[in-house]
Amino acid sequence: MYLKPPSQSFCQFYLNKNLRSPIIDRRIPAISFSGDIEFQQEKMAEQKKQQVGSKKVNQLRPLDFGVNITVKVINKKAIAQRNRLAECFVGDETGIIIFTARNDQVDLIQEGSTLVLTKAKVDMFKGSMRLAVDRFGRIEVGAPASFKVEQDINMSLIEFERVDVVV
Repeated sequence: MYLKPPSQSFCQFYLNKNLRSPIIDRRIPAISFSGDIEFQQEKMAEQKKQQVGSKKVNQLRPLDFGVNITVKVINKKAIAQRNRLAECFVGDETGIIIFTARNDQVDLIQEGSTLVLTKAKVDMFKGSMRLAVDRFGRIEVGAPASFKVEQDINMSLIEFERVDVVV
């Protein structure tokens, strides 16, 4: 493990290429080595509790994790039969995003069905956001949703650029 001198801290964030607004990666917080470690751990645990919760599609940001969200499947496209990989557009009343399904998740996804994603995460692929559920998350087929999907706002079309800063 590489430790930086106490005078430096490290922060990693993504810039929206169009707006140039920083989006901070909360998994690698900027930590000052002169502060109290226990206080910093409590602060990080508090931030994690705030992140976990129900969100809408337009509230998703790069590298979000622990997201609970209810979405409706718009369409499904098989990418690889051998590896059982599929991509589909999912969305709610605020917008749509690409969802990547793997292995047994592919069987659960049908066009028009409503999915309840628990502990989902946002992955970055070629500068764009993709929603995914890994082994810590869960996918359930829910009751038909009453909302109409807003297909004009595609969150996967927003390009982000990774920027590393040493302060």
